[in-house]
Formats: sequence, C-alpha cells, structure tokens
Amino acid sequence: MSRPFPSAISVVAVALAAALLAPPRLTAQSSSAAKPTPPPKASAVAKAAPAAKTYTVPRTPDGQPDLQGVWDYRTITPLERPKDLGNKAFFTEAEAAQYEKQENQRQNRDLIDPEQGGLQYPPGGVVPYNEFWYDRGNKIVGTKRTSLIVDPPNGRLPAWTPEGQKQADLRAAEERNTQLGHPRADSWEDRPLQERCLVGLNEGPPMTPGAYNNNVQLVQTPGYVAIVNEMVHDVRVVPLDGRPHGTLRQWKGDSRGHWEGDTLVIDTMNFRRETSLDGSSANTHLIERFTRVDANTLLYQFTVDDPAMWTRPWTAIVPMTKTDEPIYEYACHEANYAMTGILAGARAAEKAAAETQQKPSK
Repeated sequence: MSRPFPSAISVVAVALAAALLAPPRLTAQSSSAAKPTPPPKASAVAKAAPAAKTYTVPRTPDGQPDLQGVWDYRTITPLERPKDLGNKAFFTEAEAAQYEKQENQRQNRDLIDPEQGGLQYPPGGVVPYNEFWYDRGNKIVGTKRTSLIVDPPNGRLPAWTPEGQKQADLRAAEERNTQLGHPRADSWEDRPLQERCLVGLNEGPPMTPGAYNNNVQLVQTPGYVAIVNEMVHDVRVVPLDGRPHGTLRQWKGDSRGHWEGDTLVIDTMNFRRETSLDGSSANTHLIERFTRVDANTLLYQFTVDDPAMWTRPWTAIVPMTKTDEPIYEYACHEANYAMTGILAGARAAEKAAAETQQKPSK
C-alpha cells in the first residue's frame, strides 16, 4: 500500500508510558494459556554474526547498545530457497543479477494478464493493485543468500507434523474453493487476521519482508524497547527487567527481552492463535536476535519453534538497513466496510444454491 500519513512519535511515547506504569508482572490469565517452556536451542549456524572488530556499537545514555532508528528490511530474497536451486546456498554476482531480473519481472503486477492469471491470481480474475502500490524492493540480500532461512541448511521449512500437514491440506482446499469463486465466509472469524487488520502480512512477530511497508522503528528507554512496525502501525513494548512471562494470550504474543553482549534477544510465546507466518499455531515459541554490525546494518535473526506444526525448529536471518525516512501510518481498521459485503455475498450464494437444489427436475 502507499504510505499516506506520517505517524506521530507520540504513539511510541504513549505505549512506553503505559508500559512504564504497568505492574512488573502480567496478572491477567487465560485458562487455555500454555505454560512457559524454555527457549529452543540455537544451532551454531543460527547464532548471530558478531559485530565487525573495527566497529564500536554506540551506546544509549544508560549504557546499552543503541539500536534506535528506522530500519528497512525490504528484499526479494525468498524465505525458502527455490527447489530448483537444490543445496546452493549463495548466488554468484552474475547469478544474483539474473535472479533479480527474472524475479522483478515475475512479480510485476502490470505484466500479469488477468485472463491468463499469475502469482496468486486465478485466470479470469482481478489483479487488485497495479505495480505502483508495491514497495518490495528489487534486490536480494547483500550476502547473496538464496533464502532467508539458514537452518535447516537446505534453506527450506522443515517437514510438517501430522497436524501441520492436515492444516496445510485444509488451507489448500480453501484456496481452491476461493479460486472457484466460493471463498469461506461463514463468519467474520473465518477471514484472515491480515484482512481483519489484527496483524500485518510482514510485521510479525517474526518480521518477514513483504510487498510493502517493510520498515520498523526501534525506540529504547531504560528497561524497555519499543518495536514500531509500519505495517498496521503496531507497537510492541518489550520489558527488559527480567520479569517472567505472563499467561495472557495476545495476538502478537507475550515478549520478554534481555541483552547477550551487544545483541538484543527477545523471547515471545503465548500467542492467541496463528502468527503472521503461514502454517504456524498458537503454540509458536519465537526467539529474535537484533545485532548492530555496522552504522547502517542491523542483523535480525529469528528462530521459530512450533512442535505442533513443524518437526523441528528453524531459523532465518534478515539484514536491515538504516534509513532516514519516517515511519508512516498504515490506515487499516478491523471495521472494514467490505466485511458486510463479503458475508452478505456468501449468504446470497448459499441461498441461490439452495433454491436451485429445491427446484424439481424436468
């Protein structure tokens, strides 16, 4: 989407003020909340790269590594390595240039023929946005990696568990029905969280590059860090004072942070339902690591442990680049006027189908 309205820093200030005035522990409880579990073990490949020896990380007034600022994480490097690349972890310079050329052409919405379809759009459908509205970037990550996933080493998501496969099959069936013109619309709860403006496509947690609004702002105060995502203009306030996890399930989970040297580590669990990751569940346990490796680069690494869906934890690394551009408000709201039309259309289709079935055959 376009970035229409500058967002006031007061949003962050209010969020931080609320956190600073809050009691040191969450007291609200949910009977269905999962018990805290220890974080997943990080493999050697999953550990964040150390800061360059020639770079001294700046410090905040209270002595912590200064990660503040607006960071841009747009890239066309895919989360998973394309299957045809096999075990190839890195592109050469020439291969990277060729991949970028082909991928930018493939994703260009202006080149999609509605009659033929393309990407996620079925033949004969409508391509809702033209290329003007997209801001995905046009380059792969500087390391020339073929995927953001670094563990497993094949750059792909682990195998599904039986339950994960079941849910994947259900999603595939719903997608086929949608392409046939029969989207599931039994109630507002059947619509995706992104469509309902509850969580964004790329805001996370974890944050993953998407079609637009690939910007995040970090704001630090003694004992807290605020993560301000441009997508859906959400603010996640993370305490750093060592308090244990609460038991209240939340859309973006319950986050707790601490420092490991110059790396900010955030542990998040107790999600209300699936995260912004396709195929995840409310049982997701997420470990995020933020390491400033030079003046303009923040290395963002996350490890996902969801034993209900995947057979093992997996890790991805997303380099972020400092930008002087401001964070803008993403004007999305759950009271979407289209919701009435979606549900009314589904009821009308059901009524027409029922009337057709009731007509006597000739």
